[in-house]
Formats: sequence, structure tokens, C-alpha cells
Amino acid sequence: MNVLVFGATGGTGRQVVEQARAAGHAVTAFTRAAHGDVTADRDAVARALRGQDAVISTLGRGNSFRSQQLMSRSMDVILPAMEREGVRRLVVLSSFGVGDTYDDAPLLPKIFFRLFLRHIYADKEIADDFVRASDLDWTLVYATKLTGGPRTGRIRAGERLELRGMPKISRADVAEFIVKQLGDDAWLRKTVVIST
Repeated sequence: MNVLVFGATGGTGRQVVEQARAAGHAVTAFTRAAHGDVTADRDAVARALRGQDAVISTLGRGNSFRSQQLMSRSMDVILPAMEREGVRRLVVLSSFGVGDTYDDAPLLPKIFFRLFLRHIYADKEIADDFVRASDLDWTLVYATKLTGGPRTGRIRAGERLELRGMPKISRADVAEFIVKQLGDDAWLRKTVVIST
């Protein structure tokens, strides 16, 4: 497949690009340096989408606790452009603790989410709602705490998961799950929580 990746220079995005290419996909990494600002340059996003079969978003604010409305502003550009260009498949990496997934979080992560990630998660929730309201073939992936650990292939996935302590998953395992969604419709128009 021809796959466009937003957030390709981040830790998870780099893993997605590498694993998607290893799986035989033709990958275009949308970067600010090469293409423009995903939150503002609608023409650049539309040009990058032409000829693509699928879009993956691993956009995020890294270690920042300030949202700058990155996710909602980006989806406000990406979603209409995909619909106009006829690109249907979209896989978006969100975060465990956003929206309804907060209810299933253990106590310690809940406290952390409330204290430090409130603004980031509020922005992600708006963006996720935009995705759900679209007519696209979307999958929303809610990963637990991301680590730099190795690819293990031991991924638990479900609409809800029983989790304890501070659940986590490596970026490499998240990338493996996301890339697999390109050829699998099990989670089409669904949300999925993943962890190890």
C-alpha cells in the first residue's frame, strides 16, 4: 500500500515508518521540513494525500505538557483532505486515558493524567471525536505508557483491558500493531486499547 505517515519523526512514528517499509509498503513521511505545517497548510496536506491508500497519524507533543491544540488542529486539516482526495483508511494513535478509556485506568495513571496531561488529553479527545464523526475507515489506537523497549510481539488488544499499576507498551510493539491494521479490518471504525 501507499501510506502517508504524520508524526513520522517522533519515536513511535520512526518505528511505524521502518516497520511499514519492512512490510513492503511504500511510505511517505509528512514532515514540516519537507511538506509544511500539518495544522495549517491544507494545500500541502492535500498534495501529500494524492495517490495514497492509507494514512497513519502518530502525531503528539512528545514530552511537553502543553497541547497547543496540535491534535484537534491537525485532524481539522487531515480529515477533510482525506475525504476530498478519496483516501479512506486512517489509523490514529491516541493515548490510554483519553475519553472513555480514563474509566478503566488504574489509580496511579489516573492521578498522573489529571495532574499533568489534562490539557494534552482534552485536545486528543476533541481530535478523536472528529475522527469518529468522519465517514472514513478509521481505527483509534489507545496505547498505554510508551517505552523505548524492544519489539516483543506480546500485545494485548481489546475494547477494554484489565490493567494494573502503570501499564506500558514499547513504541516498537505499538508500531507493529498499527502497521498490521493496514491489512486487517478487525478494528475498522472501532477504538482499541493496547498494552503488554
